Amino acid sequence: MDLLVVLVFAATYLGMALGRVPGLKLDRTGIALMAAVLLLATGRITVAGVGRAIDAPTLLLLFALMIVSAQFQAAGFYRYAAERVTAAEGGAVRLLALTVAVAGSLSALLANDIVVFAMAPVLARGARDRGLDARPYLIALAGAANAGSAITVIGNPQNILIGQAGGLDFLDFLVVCGPPGGVALLVVFAVVRATWRDALSVSAPAAAASPAPPDAAQTAKGGLAVVALVAVFLSPLPREVGALAVAALLLASRRMASRDMIGAVDWHLLVLFAGLFVVTAAFSATGLSAEGAAWLAGHGLLPGRVTVMAPLMLAASNGIGNVPAVILLLSVWPDLDAGTLYGVALLSTLAGNLFIVGSLANIIVVERAATAGVRLGFRDHARSGVPMTLISMAAAALWLLVTGQMRL
Repeated sequence: MDLLVVLVFAATYLGMALGRVPGLKLDRTGIALMAAVLLLATGRITVAGVGRAIDAPTLLLLFALMIVSAQFQAAGFYRYAAERVTAAEGGAVRLLALTVAVAGSLSALLANDIVVFAMAPVLARGARDRGLDARPYLIALAGAANAGSAITVIGNPQNILIGQAGGLDFLDFLVVCGPPGGVALLVVFAVVRATWRDALSVSAPAAAASPAPPDAAQTAKGGLAVVALVAVFLSPLPREVGALAVAALLLASRRMASRDMIGAVDWHLLVLFAGLFVVTAAFSATGLSAEGAAWLAGHGLLPGRVTVMAPLMLAASNGIGNVPAVILLLSVWPDLDAGTLYGVALLSTLAGNLFIVGSLANIIVVERAATAGVRLGFRDHARSGVPMTLISMAAAALWLLVTGQMRL
């Protein structure tokens, strides 16, 4: 056993849990990068070993999907969608339903982090301008983005990683995860409506102006790219190669600078992935993860049991974040069957709604809302996040049991 590797691994995931290093402006991405550099500098892993540790196909696929989502952002589509929601006629509850429907549907096919990044400040300002409390709409935005992203294998970063690790089929994933994801969207709406009843009981005056439409040609171009992506996932072509081809075609534009499109990519998330791949690979080489998996199996704590996976994902996703949790889990159990992988994708994503720190989408909503002058606190989110998570995860667990994907 290499003590330094174990210490670096432990310190890295402690940093994931804390979110930063006390006294330093060093966030999760910086922690993962520094840990990987330390392992490289001390010879615990070689440059060639770094190349083997990093799952290049997953990172390339994630990059390509972010380019596609950036196309919609650059076209003004996300802004327009948020403005249409806040400008819609009807009461406060109808606006809440529209928020859930729009955020959930967009996040099923596009990177949910970019969706909430673009929509959160527009939604916050639009609700406030109509004399409404913006907080329940922001909570619904984050909750629906997480729930909607659980529906497809391209909805969020952890699903992409899981799909690549298990070679999961696009349509099979949709069949298994679509129904509980849809139920989770209904749960988000019902819980936010119940927990923010007073704020949603006020009348919503008409919006002052109609939203400006997005660039029609560029939005249509993005739509064609999504269709092409789905076709890639249904074809025998390597997903990352096909997705990169689609992204490259989007960059060949006469109106949108490739620099701006590439700049919209969440490079911090890609670096976080790369750093954690290196750290977990070095730790796996010590043999401790295999020993841990054997110990768990010997005590009946198997990953295919929903009574094991649900509480594990709930704790890990809200302790170290659902992306680091999935990377760590796949390093401990690298050969999970398809049913268990569906369960991991569903449960880790839905668990992210519990607290603000449970998913990157939640954190983005809080930070972007602050730029629009709306403060969304930990308690504000938890009053809805806790019940919506527990109910949606219970429904998902029941579905996984009934369909035979996982066992009790």
